[in-house]
Amino acid sequence: MRKIRILWTDDEIDLLRPHIIFLREKGYEVETANNGSDALDWVKKEHFDIIFLDENMPGLSGLETLSQIKTISPNVPVVMITKSEEENIMDEAIGSKITDYLIKPVNPKQILLSLKKNVEQKRLVTQQTTSAYQMQFAQIGMRINDRLSFEEWKEIYRKLVHWELELSSSEDSAMDEVLAMQKNDANQAFCRFIRENYLHWFGKPLGQRPLLSTDIFRQKVFPLLNNGRKVFVLLIDNLRFDQWRVMSSVVSEYFRTDEEELYYSILPTATMYARNAMFAGLMPSEIEKLYPNLWEDDDNEGNKNEHEEELLLKQMLRLGRKEKLFFDKISNLKSGRKLVEDLSAILENDLSVMVFNFVDMISHARTEMDMIRELAGNENAYRSLTLSWFNHSSLLELLKELAGNDIRVVITTDHGTIRVDNPVKVIGDRETNTNLRYKLGRNLNYKSRQVFDVTNPRDAFLPSRNVSTTYIFAQNTDFFAYPNNFNYYANYFKNTFQHGGVSLEEMIVPVVTLSPKK
Repeated sequence: MRKIRILWTDDEIDLLRPHIIFLREKGYEVETANNGSDALDWVKKEHFDIIFLDENMPGLSGLETLSQIKTISPNVPVVMITKSEEENIMDEAIGSKITDYLIKPVNPKQILLSLKKNVEQKRLVTQQTTSAYQMQFAQIGMRINDRLSFEEWKEIYRKLVHWELELSSSEDSAMDEVLAMQKNDANQAFCRFIRENYLHWFGKPLGQRPLLSTDIFRQKVFPLLNNGRKVFVLLIDNLRFDQWRVMSSVVSEYFRTDEEELYYSILPTATMYARNAMFAGLMPSEIEKLYPNLWEDDDNEGNKNEHEEELLLKQMLRLGRKEKLFFDKISNLKSGRKLVEDLSAILENDLSVMVFNFVDMISHARTEMDMIRELAGNENAYRSLTLSWFNHSSLLELLKELAGNDIRVVITTDHGTIRVDNPVKVIGDRETNTNLRYKLGRNLNYKSRQVFDVTNPRDAFLPSRNVSTTYIFAQNTDFFAYPNNFNYYANYFKNTFQHGGVSLEEMIVPVVTLSPKK
């Protein structure tokens, strides 16, 4: 392993020989300078992993030397060492982007700790994270093969996401592969769980079944309105739990988390079904029956979600809710920039709901554009792209304004998405829908062991075009492809993010309640 190289600059460097000998015995490579000019000469010709810099030196001061070091080598960590404890010197040093600050006299253990913290942290974190996951690996593996309840599956998914995020920042790519295999095993077991249990949930009270799409407003939103506070609901289409987790670090600067819960998206885990069910508080076949003019057929044309506001108003009317509602959908950057301008309209209403489609747009663009495929080449990159968008979005500006106006916020989604890699052949007629993760039709030809099939749509509270309509759902990382041009479509859609089927990522999604930080 390459030795860590240190440059130590101090006008009394000879007095620090015991410290330097100590570091060399620990395996570090140490070069020294006794003034700022010599230090700069070293930095110009050599690479260093870290620089220890005395603040009070004749000639170039420590702060002046620091400024020039940052110009030559901006990413090298610099630890300032000084006799002074004056606050203004500390402020100036920290403002100049020092990595650490030590007060003289320093002892060897302080220097060693600074090295561990500022140079070796990533390696040490990787070792610790890898070791901790290895200890949990067997435990999670055994749990996956148990007969888990719907609540236990949520906890398994929380653990898998936790380790996925932890390992994504480590340097041990071998563990990424181990985790990917464990997630695949978990999804296979979860698909068996859904096949055995999903159709038995309907008609049962909460507790005997999980929180579903139809429950979100009744259970998580309307109760917040009962104390007279204004509530803003943000639905980010296609937002997975891991994406929420990376965004939450930004949101936490302005809001505290009152509750972070996971709920089950209904099947199909697609916008037309899951989001309409959420706003209506009804399953799709119930919407079709009660409000036939508000339900569109699942064909290849038209906007299937153009009645969301009306469906939410119908739910509020059924439940006797009389709050003033503001509803908007944001699907492009131009309307996104209008968000903050519309703040006053949002503040005038008791309940405001906004649907944001940007994450869904990333997912579709990744399928269609080579550049986006490159930017979101894997799960970690997909999360990073989502976080980058959020950090620079007008949506974040709106959330800051809402925090300043003491408005409670609920962030949720209608379904998640999964990266697919295994094509499964299916044959359908002209009326069969085009979604890659679910199909419905009357003449579907498929292998039943490869799918979760619902031969009687009414069992899953799904609309039926005719008496022989069947729904089939792709499982885990499978996606449907027709035999015609099979290889072309299999290669085109492989490693793209899709939704509509059965997987942990698509079905178990977040609903988070936030309060502004005072």
